[in-house]
Amino acid sequence: MQSSLIGKVEKAKVYAGERHRMQVEGLQVNFHGENAEHQVTLSDGAWACTCDFFANWSVCSHTMALERVLEGMVPKQPLPVLAAAGA
Repeated sequence: MQSSLIGKVEKAKVYAGERHRMQVEGLQVNFHGENAEHQVTLSDGAWACTCDFFANWSVCSHTMALERVLEGMVPKQPLPVLAAAGA
C-alpha cells in the first residue's frame, strides 16, 4: 500500500475515536423496525420519523436509537413533558 494512503488510514482511525470532531448536519436512514420499515431523517437539527408514534410525540424509539448511535454528533432531542398525575 502506498505510504500516503497508509497515513490516511491511520488518521481515520484516530478521527473515529474523536467523535467531538464530527457534527452530522443531515441524515436519512431506513430503519428496519420490528413491525414495519420506517424512514428517519435529521434536517436542520430536527428529527422526523414515518412511524405513528413520532407523529403524536415528536420522538420515537427509532430517533432515540439513532441519537444513541451518533451520540455527540447529532443534537439532543427534547423528550416530551408528561403532565403530572392529577393535574
